[in-house]
Amino acid sequence: MKQLSELKLKVLDLLKEDARRSPELLATLLGVTTEEVTEAITELEEDHIIVKYATVVNWSKVDDEKVTALIEVQITPERGRGFEGIAERIYLYPQVKSVYLMSGAYDLLVEVDGHTLKEVASFVSEKLSTIDSVLSTKTHFILKKYKQDGIIFEDNENDQRLLISP
Repeated sequence: MKQLSELKLKVLDLLKEDARRSPELLATLLGVTTEEVTEAITELEEDHIIVKYATVVNWSKVDDEKVTALIEVQITPERGRGFEGIAERIYLYPQVKSVYLMSGAYDLLVEVDGHTLKEVASFVSEKLSTIDSVLSTKTHFILKKYKQDGIIFEDNENDQRLLISP
């Protein structure tokens, strides 16, 4: 693992909050030159510490049917490779958005996107559960997202009721 400078850590924190911040704004916020920020960002990208700039979308506000499932997967580790080979086989499927090695009752947590419940169920039954090392799966469909990546999705309307005191 690489030890990062304080500047790079601060740049990462600010970009995590909002990846659209320009190097000029970051420089102003951090009290350094734009060149220092640009160099830090370039090095972070070259070292694959920054791997992607992404947008968080509230899909419930878009007329696009999307189903997300979290799948708990119990597996038998492979001799010599442990969980790595199976995790790689799973994350190469285009439906798979994330794969995490977990502690506890199951080994991998797999996040899958699909257009329908049936599509996700078919992926689990035809692709995921047929892998030799997979012992069991447990699928949880996400019904509603309230918060993701620190972003609250709910439109909190102000309560218009009058306060009544005893």
